[in-house]
Amino acid sequence: MNKKTVKKKMSKATNFQEHLNELLKDKEFKQLFDDFGKQLEISYQILQLRKKKKMSQAQLAKKIRTTQSNVARIESGNQNLTIEMLNRVATALGTNLTIKLGKC
Repeated sequence: MNKKTVKKKMSKATNFQEHLNELLKDKEFKQLFDDFGKQLEISYQILQLRKKKKMSQAQLAKKIRTTQSNVARIESGNQNLTIEMLNRVATALGTNLTIKLGKC
């Protein structure tokens, strides 16, 4: 990849960041953005724990009584999770579910 191509890609990234910064000025958009970010954090933690346990999505699905495709949706942040499901996931992965509420 030459320097010109890299510079062009970096310019696009900067433009996206500027665009995102503009969108985040809207309180409703920012709230939705932040909420989805929290959901993605949980999804990522589940994915990392599953990989650390060297468990496949199908194996996790069997332990939590769901399908592999549902586990894939959970790990991609495309599945709303109940406390019950989060507790089943935590138990299957040999950990405890901890929920923390704090100041915004």
